[in-house]
This record gives sequence, structure tokens and C-alpha cells, in this order.
Amino acid sequence: MSMQPRTPAHLWDALQAAKKAEQLVAAPMTTDQYLQDWIRQAAAERQLEIIGEALNRIRKHDLPTAERIPDLHAVIATRNIIAHRYDVVDHLRVWKLLREDIPALIVAISTLLGEFGPAH
Repeated sequence: MSMQPRTPAHLWDALQAAKKAEQLVAAPMTTDQYLQDWIRQAAAERQLEIIGEALNRIRKHDLPTAERIPDLHAVIATRNIIAHRYDVVDHLRVWKLLREDIPALIVAISTLLGEFGPAH
């Protein structure tokens, strides 16, 4: 696979942030517990910002790799909302993204990193 030189670093950053985000909402946490925990929400949103920024950098400099990342545009859009439209963040939507979409994103990013090789 032919990636741009910084792509593996951005993938690694996104993967680490995704794993942290996934841990923040791991069972037995319930939706209500998440919605009442502003500290956990803030931590999760920060990880989503990192994921979105890392993937946006890949999209700008390595489109062939970016196109292989599921829901790439939605993840970047979520980052943009959190960063620039903080007053309209839908915490229930973020919860669902964390619980339902992040696990698949972790798999996809891990696969891409594996294709690059162990020296990243």
C-alpha cells in the first residue's frame, strides 16, 4: 500500500483517541449516566476532536487512504461541530456514535495501520 509519509502517524493518533473514547463509554455505563456526566462528555468530545482532526489531515494529504475509512466525512463533521458549534452538540448523538460507530472505526484504522507495517 502506498501511503503518504505522515499517514501512519495520523492513523495512530486517531486509533489511540478512538480507543480512549471507547473506554469512556464502555459497559456498564448507561446512556443516562453518560448524559449526566459532563466530565465524561468533555473527555469523549476531546477524543472525537483528535480523531476528526487526524482523519481530516489524512483526507487532505492521502485521499486514497481516507476513502477507505468508514464514515470519514461524518467523523470530521462531528469534530467540526464540537470545535466550532459547541453550543449545539447533541450529547445523545455523540453517545450513539461512541457506542455504535467507534468500534468499527477502530477495526478499520487498525487494518490500515497493519497494511503499512510494524515500523510505524
